[in-house]
Amino acid sequence: MAIVKKASAHWEGDLKTGIGSISTETGVLREAPYGFKARFEGGRGTNPEELIGAAHAGCFSMAFSMILGDAGLKADSIDTQAEVTLDQVDGGFAITAVKLILKAKIPGATQARFEELSNKAKEGCPVSKVLNAKISLEATLVG
Repeated sequence: MAIVKKASAHWEGDLKTGIGSISTETGVLREAPYGFKARFEGGRGTNPEELIGAAHAGCFSMAFSMILGDAGLKADSIDTQAEVTLDQVDGGFAITAVKLILKAKIPGATQARFEELSNKAKEGCPVSKVLNAKISLEATLVG
């Protein structure tokens, strides 16, 4: 069964002075502004890399929760941050890396099992699979 989710973007103007908006079919994002300044100069609004990071962190956290459950474990908390790196390469730009930073509290988990299962989630997360970038994981089991 295929699941299709939709999002859209609208853009007006040139690259540096133009402005766009991003919306999702659920309405969680409704005409959220984005543009050059938000992407490259720290201006207001969102940007594609930030949105990819949010999607990756959310996807990984859900995948990790599932994998923990399959292993008979349940997390008290899973907190994931995604650092998305945009580099200039070959005269253009590319997302070259994503660093997932995980902090989780999991009763009964050993460090070795935690590392094994979190790496399994990193490899199995659908967003990890779609990104053509180096994806690393820094995982901390909270006692």
